[in-house]
Amino acid sequence: MAEKLSAVKGMNDIAPPASAHWEWLEDTLRALMRRYGYRNLRTPIVEPTALFVRGLGEVTDIVEKEMYSFEDRLNGEQLTLRPENTAGVVRAVVEASMLYDGGKRLYYMGPMFRHERPQRGRYRQFHQFGAEALGFAGPDVDAELIVLACDLWAELGLTGIELEINSLGQPAERLAHRQALIAYLEGHADQLDEDARRRLHSNPLRILDTKNPAMQDLVNAAPRLMDHLGAESLDHFNRLRALLDAHGITYRINPRLVRGMDYYNLSVFEFVTTQLGSQGTVCAGGRYDGLFEQIGGKATPAVGWALGMERILELLKEQGLLPEQPTPDAYAVVPDAASVPLVMPVLRALRQVGVSVQMHAGGAEGMGSMKSQFKKADASGARFALIFGSDELQQGMVAVKPLRGPRPGEAGTDLAAQALQPLADVAQWAERLRGA
Repeated sequence: MAEKLSAVKGMNDIAPPASAHWEWLEDTLRALMRRYGYRNLRTPIVEPTALFVRGLGEVTDIVEKEMYSFEDRLNGEQLTLRPENTAGVVRAVVEASMLYDGGKRLYYMGPMFRHERPQRGRYRQFHQFGAEALGFAGPDVDAELIVLACDLWAELGLTGIELEINSLGQPAERLAHRQALIAYLEGHADQLDEDARRRLHSNPLRILDTKNPAMQDLVNAAPRLMDHLGAESLDHFNRLRALLDAHGITYRINPRLVRGMDYYNLSVFEFVTTQLGSQGTVCAGGRYDGLFEQIGGKATPAVGWALGMERILELLKEQGLLPEQPTPDAYAVVPDAASVPLVMPVLRALRQVGVSVQMHAGGAEGMGSMKSQFKKADASGARFALIFGSDELQQGMVAVKPLRGPRPGEAGTDLAAQALQPLADVAQWAERLRGA
């Protein structure tokens, strides 16, 4: 016997019944994006390594420690499994000159890959849904994306999600703050942990995001980027705040919010919860006006966010908001295998008019007893059993037996009632099976 193979650690199968929750969440997201005028973009899972080195920054954790990178054995090209998708979206837009006729609102969903220690809500293959508004400079689009996310929480029924915002200003302002921050941290070098010492001159802004409790007082007293912002950056931030206030959206200014990629400028934001332990960020993003130039395009304003699908589903589960599993409208009981050729066209006709129906299958070995078939019909969750007995078929009929009560809001169903229905006129009784 061949050796049993298992999935790669941190890369999980998504099987029924859990996959139904994924489909429901994806459908909810797609419908919301349509209402906001965002259109779907699908990019490759594998991208040139240089895209992420240039776009995310050489000294970010993702590029330094987490990317799955490899050399193409056929041509020596350096490739990477995408660790995020904003850079890929910008690459696709630049390559296809998509902005020739104006700004675009796009969304994506799919798997991303980072070599991390697997834990609840954080996996090596994880799934993101992202929204990107490209070619729009004003804070109105920043606000639109934040409002869009808030509408999603409301639609899903999620509570306890808080919004944090900050401004990173422009590169020159960040440089002035960087110099002040390095000088401050060098003066307290004895309080820096190993990670902070490593980042001190390469990426000091990330030190402000440390989770080390021993460094909290130090970073709380550090120079604030907000104090180095010029008039235009402050105006952008204040107009964003005014738009959020106009929508009645509650937020907290977090001066330590910096995000993990180098491409961000001006507005940054995170939606956080305390209900998922250490993985408290469920959606995050910001403005990245310089990314287009970094990967070879023309200077273009842009803003976007991404949410973790696994974390949203975990939060929905935590709050008891996951929908019930889908069940068929009907289950076809077929006592005689010889009747299957007569039964299958009827079931196909039902499906063509919108009835979900599952057929009992047994093959040449036998269909099983009526008792066992009714057990499977009940276990399927179907509301009706369709009984294709030999007597019924000889009359050109099928027996329809209710198995359970009506759905909420429907008229009552007599569970004792069993009625014969004509096979030749499926549309006549299909509405009853659908609960119409």
